[in-house]
Amino acid sequence: MVNFLLLMLGASRVVSKTGNSSAPDSLPILSYSSEKSNSEGLPTPRSEGEILSSPNLKAFSFNELKNATRNFRPDSLLGEGGFGYVFKGWIDEQTLSAAKPGSGMVIAVKKLKPEGFQGHKEWLTEVNYLGQLYHPNLVKLIGYCLEGENRLLVYEFMPKGSLENHLFRRGPQPLSWAIRIKVATGAARGLSFLHESESQVIYRDFKASNILLDVEFNAKLSDFGLAKDGPTGDRTHVSTQVMGTHGYAAPEYVATGRLTAKSDVYSFGVALLELLTGRRAVDKSKVGMEQNLVDWAKPYLGDKRKVFRIMDSRLEGQYPHKGAYMAATLALQCLSVEAKARPRMSEVLATLEQIQSPKEATKNSLHEPQRVPNTVHRSSLRRHRSPLHMTPSASPLPSRRQPQLVH
Repeated sequence: MVNFLLLMLGASRVVSKTGNSSAPDSLPILSYSSEKSNSEGLPTPRSEGEILSSPNLKAFSFNELKNATRNFRPDSLLGEGGFGYVFKGWIDEQTLSAAKPGSGMVIAVKKLKPEGFQGHKEWLTEVNYLGQLYHPNLVKLIGYCLEGENRLLVYEFMPKGSLENHLFRRGPQPLSWAIRIKVATGAARGLSFLHESESQVIYRDFKASNILLDVEFNAKLSDFGLAKDGPTGDRTHVSTQVMGTHGYAAPEYVATGRLTAKSDVYSFGVALLELLTGRRAVDKSKVGMEQNLVDWAKPYLGDKRKVFRIMDSRLEGQYPHKGAYMAATLALQCLSVEAKARPRMSEVLATLEQIQSPKEATKNSLHEPQRVPNTVHRSSLRRHRSPLHMTPSASPLPSRRQPQLVH
């Protein structure tokens, strides 16, 4: 069971040569109803006090989390990575106080190393976004702890771990075609929510290790430490320090530092390729072009007669050929070198829904067009949800370290 849950963390963040900080450079305000602006029309960053005073999160004491995790005992350890450790714990579902092991609500507690890769600003960014964002395909943050040098985050527990765990680690049963498409659809729905929100959020670190799975393989995005608000006004992009994961980061973002929602679309295309092929985005154990998944797979994606050559052998041919070709074509569109040629995530979602349920998608198309439910304000979503009434279904577990991107 421990092996099943254990995910080795991918503190796979990459940093440009222009700086060595792993933290986003600003924390934009996320309130729609009372957004303040400066003279340039940009959102005013929220103060640390405003972020940490979120009514939707509990401020845990360090002792509470020690008790919840049995003093961070080794047998409570779920995973380890560059940021620190993740421990399994238990809290009372109503009071959120520490509970006896095996009772109450299961949680995962991420405990940062003081000298770890994930710095205070990145930790604060995660609290900032997940303290206000709520969607079924985003992981739920219950609370945090900030005491002296201690920085911890408390999430609901995700019993199936990460997508990376199921695709690339030995042991877990191979994912069926239906589950792979379900995971891709859920992850796309989460990204669509972020991109289509009134104040756009660019996720910036989409990868298999950040897609977590509940007991029914519903996908939820985790780790918002690199998230950024999208461009405002007549701006077309956000200029920022290059951070992300080697093999997933969009080429134009790596080259220029210009970040757009289409950067996330490229990363999604890479993860979709991983789902189709069962191969990692970057695999140094392979030779030549095969080390880079996109370079290797691209020539096959647009050809019905060749696409079967890249499909994961662990599927044993058990997949619909039309659906596989549609998914491969979608991945190819997401991986367009020109960012403008990539589809929006709402369009990606619509295609995946059609692959998942072709008959249902056809029936829906006869009625009014389907819209992604992404227009609800972040603040109002959170107002209707108290952490006292969460269900024990989610929490981020760390994932395997990926190679760093070198310029």
